[in-house]
Amino acid sequence: MSREIKVSKYKGNTHYTVQVVDSYGQEHNLGYYERLDYIETGLIEREAERIWSNEVEPKEDLLGKAILNCKELDSKNPNLKDIL
Repeated sequence: MSREIKVSKYKGNTHYTVQVVDSYGQEHNLGYYERLDYIETGLIEREAERIWSNEVEPKEDLLGKAILNCKELDSKNPNLKDIL
């Protein structure tokens, strides 16, 4: 994945939403800005650099994977309805 800074403003909103995406695809919300002038842009860039320099590979969600595997096994078991 690539690192990026996402700036969005929905129609009718008065503020911009700023998010930073690290190289692992995790999004970090930097907050809401009323305007994006030179000062705000510099602050956003410095904060993005701080996030990118401290990024850590996310831990594997073993519990979540185990639960999904159990659900998959249950869905393939035709006798499950008889047991329950």
